[in-house]
Formats: sequence, C-alpha cells, structure tokens
Amino acid sequence: MTKKMPVFCVAIMLSISYLYAQEDYPTDVPNECTSITMGKKATDDGSVRTSHTDDSHRTRSNIFVTPAKNHPAGATVTMYKRLWDNSGPMPSYRNDSIGFIPQIPHTYAYLNTAYPCLNEKQLAIGESTFGGRSSLQSDLGLIDCQRLCTLMLERCSTARQAIHVAGELLKTYGWIDAGECLTIADKQEVWHLEILGSGKGNKGAVWAAQRVPDEHISVNANASTIKEIDTANKDYFMYSDNVFSLALDSGWWDGKELFRFCYAYAPASRALLAARRREWRVFDLLAPSLKLDPNMENYPFSVKPDTLVSLERMMNVFKDYYEGTEYDLRKNITVKGDSGKMVISPLANPFMSVDELRLHKVNGGWHHLGERNIAVRFTMYGTVIQCRDWLPDEVGGVVWFALDNVASSVYVPIYCSVTDLPSTYKTDGRKTGFSRDAAWWAFNRLGTLSAQRWGTFRKELDKTWIPFQKKLLENQATIEKQALDIYNPKKTAKTIKLLTDYSMEWCNKAVDAAWDLGDYIWTTYDGYW
Repeated sequence: MTKKMPVFCVAIMLSISYLYAQEDYPTDVPNECTSITMGKKATDDGSVRTSHTDDSHRTRSNIFVTPAKNHPAGATVTMYKRLWDNSGPMPSYRNDSIGFIPQIPHTYAYLNTAYPCLNEKQLAIGESTFGGRSSLQSDLGLIDCQRLCTLMLERCSTARQAIHVAGELLKTYGWIDAGECLTIADKQEVWHLEILGSGKGNKGAVWAAQRVPDEHISVNANASTIKEIDTANKDYFMYSDNVFSLALDSGWWDGKELFRFCYAYAPASRALLAARRREWRVFDLLAPSLKLDPNMENYPFSVKPDTLVSLERMMNVFKDYYEGTEYDLRKNITVKGDSGKMVISPLANPFMSVDELRLHKVNGGWHHLGERNIAVRFTMYGTVIQCRDWLPDEVGGVVWFALDNVASSVYVPIYCSVTDLPSTYKTDGRKTGFSRDAAWWAFNRLGTLSAQRWGTFRKELDKTWIPFQKKLLENQATIEKQALDIYNPKKTAKTIKLLTDYSMEWCNKAVDAAWDLGDYIWTTYDGYW
C-alpha cells in the first residue's frame, strides 16, 4: 500500500512549485552556506561568535594574510564581477574588472578567505546566500558580496560601523549580487545584515540588519530570516532608507499588513525545506527544550540556548547530518545486522552524490526541494570565529579554520594578528588540480575516501580527529597565556610572532595528519572489507 503524503507536505510542495513558476523568483535557489551566530552571554567563554561554511564547488580553497597598508591620495580599489570559469583543472571563478571606487588612506590587515572573514581589530564576517526576487538583481552596480566583505574588513573595526559603511557604499556604487546574509561580529555584539539589489536598471541596494541578543544564538541557512523591523529600536535594527518604499511601490507590501522583510523581498526562500530544516536542527541541538516543530515555515530569528555553548559544541553542530533523526539520508539504506535486525549499511553515507541519491531512491537529497545536511561534501572551508573584548586584539580574535567537509575535517586556530601561513594553506587547490602542495587536497581526498564507507571510516576519522581537536582546544589557554605574558601594547612583535608560529605549526600538523590518515584508509581498506 502506498502511503499518502501528509497534507502539510503537499501544501508546502504546491506553494514551492507556484513560487518557482513565477517570473520574479529564481529557478536555481541557493543552497550553499550555513552561518551560526552567538551573543557573548550565550557562549561558555563570553566570546562573540560568527561562522561560515563555504558550501561551493567553485570558490577558492586557500587562505592568506592581506597586510595593513597605507594608500596615497587618489588611490582606487578595483571592483570585479565574478563569472564561471571552466578553463582550468577544476570548475572555478574568474574575476573581471568592472570599475573602481576611491580607496581610503589606511586599510586594516585581514585573513583573506574566499569570503574574507576576520581583521586585526576582531571584526568578523560569516556569509549565507538566500537569492531573493530575481527582479531585484541589477548589473549597474559595482559591489558584490566578496568585495563588500573585503571593504568592511579593510575599513571598519565594529559591526555597527561595518553596516553603516556598507549602506553608504551600496547606495553610492550599487549591489550586483543576489540576496546575501552577512553575519557580522565584533568584540561586543553580532548582527545579521541581509542585502538585495534595488531592481533591474537601478543602482543601489535594499537591506536590513538585525542584532542577535547577547543571550541568544541565531542561524542563516540560505533563507532570509529578518521579519518585522522595529524602527523605534535603533539598538537592534538598521535598514536602508528605501526598505519600505521599494516593497510598497513594487506591490510586495500593501502598507497595511505587518511588514516582514523576508516576505517582501525573498518569500521563496522561506519555503525551502533545505533551509528551514537546518534552522530547526541548529536550534533543536542547542535549545532542545523549545521542542520546535521540524516542519515549521518560520522559526524565531534567534533563541536562547539551553546551556552556554562551547567551541567544541559549536564545531560539532557544523559536523551534523541529522544522525538519529528521521531526516538522516542514510535511513533507508539498510542491511541485516549480526543480530538479525535491519541496520544502516556501512556503505550508506550522508554525503552521497546526486547519482547515489537517485540510485538509492533517497527522497529529496540535498536539493533545495528536499533534505540537506548541515555538513555536506561540497564544502570548500568552514570557519568558527571568536571575538573577545577582554583580550588585546592580537590575541582576542581567532578563526578556527577547517578545510573541505567539516564532518571529516578538523578546525585549526588562526589568530587575527598572524603575519603568514603555511604555503600549503595559501595555495588554491582549485587552480592546481590534485596536488600535495595544496592543503585543501589532503582534506578533500580524505573526505572523498571516507564517504565511500562512512559507517567504517568515520571510526578512523574519530580516532584521529577527536583527540587532535581536543588537544587544540585544551592548548588555547596555554598559548594565550604565553602570548599575554610577553605582550607589550607598544611592542607587539613578540606576541604576534608567537601566535604566527603557533598557528603555522598546527596548520602543518593538521594537513600532515590528513595526508597520513588518507594514506592509511587507502592502503588498509584495499577492497577486502
């Protein structure tokens, strides 16, 4: 007997189909990044946190330091349009110059990932694309998401300043990207900034920003989440001067009903199961007492976690693939176990390719109309960033950086003051093709191998990475005490060298361990399993 689909599911699927049939909605809805944020009273160490998984198969895989610079009068910054490039060894992007904007006299140093993530003043940024109405995207502007991240980190030291600068730049020079959420943290607070273009033929942007309460956590998973805007509460909301008028003039809001940003500018994103399920999972893992319904259309913008969240707990959320829930993609791939009961096959993995999903008739898969894990095989890198106001900037800002699928990887600490990184981390593996000169390939090979027999190989991953990660987390207090012992605010070179050497040491150890573990799996499990 065929089971009937629940009425709720039918309604959701019909609404999604209707939305995608409309001319004003993108047909290729983004499904590519997750960002989790935490206020300073929600974390166990008092740090403000933001984060990012760059879930893409085209962005660059490397990380390097862009130093602070002084610029002469009249200097400019080149703006680029990002275009697909299939001419190299792997699919990637090329950046075509489209114009210039004036440079400022001095720019801060920052860690330069595909989406630049942390500067020397402990300003940190995560990212998640939500698309929005296609009619809002314009080609008349100069600034895309990656360029805006760069400009904010070069020019700003606080989240509020970054949002203000972004608003002024976008109003003057225009936004050329799809709808994006930037999760911007500093030593005191963290904000979600959601940006879209102002319409075809227009130069500008429409945007809103909402602050995460200090006691709360929040998440963006490829869907707009800002709803009502309290215009009287300047401490928690900022917005562009056209945020209401554009919706009213376009017929997306009647001026009478309650204005909700996400439904005015990105309504299709709220219907995405792949987005909503990740929102639910983050909240359910960290605030299970709320007993949120996994099939809700809307979740709170932010929630208070049941307990203060450690770095390790936050990292583990990014490794999640709904294990133990009915949404685990492996649940229907079973074999008869030793006890005679049906169990999940060791060959079943949560990181299946599209062909594997079809072969096993897995409903939805990671496609935007179906399920999608938090951890995915197509992640380029992940960040978890701490900003801490009780420490000098050189010590307080640290990005925990993982390459490739974070479920089969490890986070290593890179301090915001480092002056260099290992050559393997600075080498873009997308440009080289397979190479031992690029750290990303060590982790990509390991993740690819591990997914072939996840039930077995995850145990090998755990034997290596769990103690490795714990060692790094335990080391943090020791290395930072050493850094503070030699810290002199007028002469910071010794502290910076100590932290640079430490970050480079553990980056090298991590990539060596990834190569060794991949070699072990490759040679030990040679097919006779």
